[in-house]
Amino acid sequence: MDGTLTGAPTDRSAHAVGLHEWLSRRAGRVPGRPALSCGEVRWSYGELQRRIQAMSAVLAAGGVAAGDRVGYLGLNDPMFVVVMFATSRLGGVFVPLNFRLSGPELAWIIGDAGIHTLVAGEEHVPVIDGVRATLACKRFIHRAAGAPGWEPADALMAQPGAVPAAVPATADALAVIMYTSGTTGHPKGAMLTHGNFWANNLNEMLLWDMVSTDVTLNFAPMFHVGGLLCGSLSTLLAGGHLVLQRAFDVAAMLQAVREHRITVSFAVPAMLLFISQHPDFAEADLSSLRLIAVGGAPMPEPLLRLYAARGIPVHQGYGMTETASMITFLSPDRATDKLGSSGTPPLLTEIRLIDAVGDAITEPGVAGEVCVRGANVMAGYWRQPEATAAVFTRDGWFRSGDVGYRDAEGFLYICDRLKDMVISGGENIYPAEVESVLYDHPDIAEVAVVGAPDERWGERVVAVVAVKPGRTITLEALQAFAETRLARYKLPRELRIVDALPRNPTGKVLKAKLRVPKEGT
Repeated sequence: MDGTLTGAPTDRSAHAVGLHEWLSRRAGRVPGRPALSCGEVRWSYGELQRRIQAMSAVLAAGGVAAGDRVGYLGLNDPMFVVVMFATSRLGGVFVPLNFRLSGPELAWIIGDAGIHTLVAGEEHVPVIDGVRATLACKRFIHRAAGAPGWEPADALMAQPGAVPAAVPATADALAVIMYTSGTTGHPKGAMLTHGNFWANNLNEMLLWDMVSTDVTLNFAPMFHVGGLLCGSLSTLLAGGHLVLQRAFDVAAMLQAVREHRITVSFAVPAMLLFISQHPDFAEADLSSLRLIAVGGAPMPEPLLRLYAARGIPVHQGYGMTETASMITFLSPDRATDKLGSSGTPPLLTEIRLIDAVGDAITEPGVAGEVCVRGANVMAGYWRQPEATAAVFTRDGWFRSGDVGYRDAEGFLYICDRLKDMVISGGENIYPAEVESVLYDHPDIAEVAVVGAPDERWGERVVAVVAVKPGRTITLEALQAFAETRLARYKLPRELRIVDALPRNPTGKVLKAKLRVPKEGT
């Protein structure tokens, strides 16, 4: 006997890593268990699976086949989930679209992705109608009914026709194209495979101890990697209950935690800031929360301390669209002694740091570019081979564009984006470090640090500040506050007061709108 099992599959990449495959198996095991809630919607796993099958029949009847792209434009909604899994079931590629974009911006992405069928929510039909003459989509489906020139999704699903057979998915098959929110030029489509999603789900389940009794609240936009991949899909894989909110609303979030006894949620630091500033925060019942995962931007230390004082575990993470979310993770039990760290990689992911010439950095405390390798790393950028080649090293590591260093225990500290670093008098200044100090000032509601040209030093540090209502602040007062915690060359040399910082839909500060262009750019 050679130990070979009779009947064992020869293609071991063809196990059930496909989005539609693992969800179908989960629904078959627990059809009556709560799966998805949003507003008045309360769907069991069995009901969710029936709707996915019906939508797959609708899409197939319209000509969607393996490899075709299906787009979704709209707020968080159960239909987002249905269309994504239905597309996967046909072997198609799902393309979530940023609902904050203008018509021309959406038209460019729709054209670049070559979207076959577009499904849109009620609020976003007008913006598509404004550019529809420029689109090559073969079919337009409306979330509800009553939009001229659009087919009503609910009516189509009520009489879907024959349900087509599911198309098996291998780990390296393309599942989703997620367009990055690039600050310059056109966005790039990160090609995420079924294996990427599977690896990220496993990373989350193992790190966060996700179980079938978890109830996860998602209010982050699902067109973004945080809303889609930070807890939402891993909850369904574990057999838990996913509660969606159409958009971020602090009062609704606090109510949902109380009503559904939410155990898990994801937010970016700006969201946690706004939650903490709500008048009901101090008295809100948040006792059911066992974890809030935070990512998308550095977590200011004062905000971390505020949530710790409320007894709310904050799990800090660092990730990117190109890595299907997670790169490193810091659990609450190390948050105090590792303040400012983004943690260590999950089980299925590796990181290393490289210097300017590409050599690996092994010494603690030495900053370099963060590189990532693992089953969660994207296949590349859609139809952009040169851009793909530029972000991968010769031996297959993904170059993040972020600067960081590791301490003696291997914990990663992100300094900043390479492009955001301020170089003043030959010294490297990382805005995130300065921002974390300035957030402690009692008069500051929001702050962002950028660089501006300086005739003497090359660049100077600029603090862009939104002050709390009824408060004022001066540059001199800001410098006096920070000088005991920052070297003098890191202190702000210019202060700009704004009503609010410009942010994208996920809460990231749009520093390109704040930064003064360097000479010659």
